[in-house]
Amino acid sequence: MIGPTVASVQVWVATTPIDMRKSFDGLAEVVREFLKHDPLSGNLFVFRNKGGHLAKILWWDRDGLAIYYKRLERGEFRWPRSTSTSVEITSAQLLRLLSGLDIAGRRAG
Repeated sequence: MIGPTVASVQVWVATTPIDMRKSFDGLAEVVREFLKHDPLSGNLFVFRNKGGHLAKILWWDRDGLAIYYKRLERGEFRWPRSTSTSVEITSAQLLRLLSGLDIAGRRAG
């Protein structure tokens, strides 16, 4: 097997917006210090900007860090709310979130 199975990958959504100028090292530091997770775990770490229309995902793919970056042209990402620094969601919920839907499946406005 080349990498972890999809079922073993956890998706962690940061509940507080970040400065989207952060790149690999800056996001890894946020994962370590603020979210208290290991950025090299193979899990996905999802961030958004204050305006809610930009999202970044940091992922260690066993060879290095990768970043996925998305901008919604209309509306905002419907981020889960929590008093925790991060919330675990499923891969299906992540796909809905990145499609401009909230986790319950309603269209973002």
